[in-house]
Amino acid sequence: MRTHHKNWAWLGALALTAELGMAAPASADDPPEWSTPVKPFRIAGKIFYVGTKGLAAYLIVSDQGAILLDGTTAENAPLIERNIEAVGVPLHAVKRLICDHAHQDHVGALPQIKQDTDAEFLASAGDRWALEHGRVRGDTNYEPKPFAPIKVDRVVRDGETLQLGDMTLTAHLTPGHTPGCTSWSTTVQDRGRQLNVLFLCSITVAGNILVGNHAYPQIASDYRATFRKLETMKADIVLPSHPDIADVLEREARRVAGETDAFIDPQALPSLVAHFSAAFESALVAAR
Repeated sequence: MRTHHKNWAWLGALALTAELGMAAPASADDPPEWSTPVKPFRIAGKIFYVGTKGLAAYLIVSDQGAILLDGTTAENAPLIERNIEAVGVPLHAVKRLICDHAHQDHVGALPQIKQDTDAEFLASAGDRWALEHGRVRGDTNYEPKPFAPIKVDRVVRDGETLQLGDMTLTAHLTPGHTPGCTSWSTTVQDRGRQLNVLFLCSITVAGNILVGNHAYPQIASDYRATFRKLETMKADIVLPSHPDIADVLEREARRVAGETDAFIDPQALPSLVAHFSAAFESALVAAR
């Protein structure tokens, strides 16, 4: 197995954004890549990328239907639904909807997709209020975009498993970016190997107020607890909600070019955690 040791230099720009307390992208007009179509593709096992160039949506397929993780922005709902069908899954086969955190660029399309699929929506208690009210819970240095509210059909707890047919996902509460930020893990069989896959919720500061956050007073301690938790976890494949965080589309291009194991990178998770933990601490010092 070839492990790709990527160039992490791009992380500096993201760190600078966090350290200077600059606004998250959702405060301005959406970047064009958020709605730029890409051809959906299989990542490993029965996990498919069905998102856009700038925003991820992942379809986990079982023998009894499929689970959709994230939906991107509201405007992308028809595109995401076409991508689901393009990988051979009819919309009525989508039985569960889940998300990693309650921001409009990740859950905006889910109300429409929920209506079109009649799927059950599961989310953490920490993000339930935001999801059902259509607005971010927590103080930020930008004006978050609202989104259409979506009813949470079932609350998931830390460590709880979501079973659908022959696929099992485990919820890992990793709060900080939002109070209910949830990472999800699963294992897949791929070419005779068992691979650990982590759908990583955002661990960036991205405009969150870290000191004196009246709506989310424990934000700093939550970030630190999340970094400690992630430091103990292992993943062969890391799949974030913003694909550029782990070069998801670049890895697919490399695989198409012949690098069979382009998605497998056990160093991706510790590298990301170390970098964004340091960026958080710098932002926290600057905020005091």
